[in-house]
Order: sequence, then structure tokens, then C-alpha cells
Amino acid sequence: MSRPAAMPRRTMPRRAMILAAGLGKRMRPITATTPKPLVRVAGRSLLDRALDRLAAAGVEDVVVNVHYLADLVEQHARRRKGGPKVHISDERQKLLDTGGGIRKALPLLGEEPFFLVNSDTLWLEGPLPNLDLLADEWDAERMDILLLMAPTATSLGYDGRGDFSMDASGRLTRRPEREVVPFAYAGVAIVKPQLFADAPEGPFSLNRIFDEVAERGRLHGARIEGQWLHVGTPEALRAAEARFATTD
Repeated sequence: MSRPAAMPRRTMPRRAMILAAGLGKRMRPITATTPKPLVRVAGRSLLDRALDRLAAAGVEDVVVNVHYLADLVEQHARRRKGGPKVHISDERQKLLDTGGGIRKALPLLGEEPFFLVNSDTLWLEGPLPNLDLLADEWDAERMDILLLMAPTATSLGYDGRGDFSMDASGRLTRRPEREVVPFAYAGVAIVKPQLFADAPEGPFSLNRIFDEVAERGRLHGARIEGQWLHVGTPEALRAAEARFATTD
């Protein structure tokens, strides 16, 4: 899905949330002493790489949620110089999962659509930066969530069956059980905060919100430019390191 060049740019979100509270179990033994957001790829932490992308897009405020080895993540985020202002959403007492974490952070996110970024997602840019791509494709009249979608065939570190099918208009349909679909969610999105306003407090998965929005026909996707690197395991980390080496 692409927007004709003659159409004006959409408004770039000025706030974002980075999901950084997970336990990183699949990344062990690396995450036994290092929280996953602080794992380094080609000399720079996953958290810093996400913040770098958001800073380049002009994002001004970023919420980072913390749970596992929370002090290390918070200290690192607060020591960062330049870029967006970081706000911490504290989940030390109870891990709230992806949806519950966003629900807790709503007072920090405001009322406008915001960028959502998984801390373990990386991507190599194409001709257009992918956060700009999402902002260009965002249409609040037609959609409530816009996901960055990666072709499974060209993604690095992903071995699943895909997450969604995407039609010509960008509308997404969840993969039926036991089937294979061509696109995986690349861990970056634009989201309306109002979707979480009536959600109960406590842990729940973001997939619940995705499915509710998809049923209304308002879950859309934009195909990534460049390549998605899913850094979920030590093996995927080594593959990402090798891929970055080829871009230097």
C-alpha cells in the first residue's frame, strides 16, 4: 500500500511507547544479567536503536515500560543524551503484558495516536524511513491501528507462519490456525490510545486489541521498506550482527 506522491504528508506522531518490560526468556543466557532492551547489536543497545529511530522521526516524548532488571533499563534510558524525552512506566510490582502495559501508560501517552515499538525489533531502512512510511499511510478515518508488516520470506530471525494477510487496501486479516500467511507484524505501529481506555486494569495481550480492531475492519498494515530483523534468540542476534556488518 502506498500513498500517491501528490497527497500531503500525514501528521507525524509526537509521542511513542517502547515495550521494554519483557523477561527475554528466549534470549537466555544473555538475559540472565542483561535486560533484553540493553542487549547490544553491532555495538548499540536495542533500546538505543529504537530511540534513535524515534528521534530521527521527530518524536518528542517516549514512554518506556520496565519490569525485569528494571533499574538497569531505567538508568540507561535516563542517562541518554539528546533525542526524545523518556518517561518510565513502572511495572516492577507486576508484569502487565503488552496490552496491560499500554493501558497503564495511558496518562503518559496523551490523546493523540502514538508510535508503538517493540524493544526487540530492528530494521534496515529502505528509500523512505519506515516511521515516515507509517505516518504517510496513517488515516484516522479508516483505521484505528496501522501495523508495519514484513514479508516472512525476506525477514531475518523469523521462522513462524506469519501473522496476517493483507489486501490491496492494506486491511489485515488474522492468520487462520494451521495456515501460512505472507506477512508478520514487525513490532512497530501507530495506535489510537482510546482503544485502551475501557480495558480492565491488569495483564492482557495486545493481540486482544488487534483482533477486536480487525473484526471492525479497522486494522491496517503498511509493507516495510528495507528488511526486518527479529532479534528474539541468541542465534537471531548473531544473524543480525552479521547483517549489520554487511551494511557498514
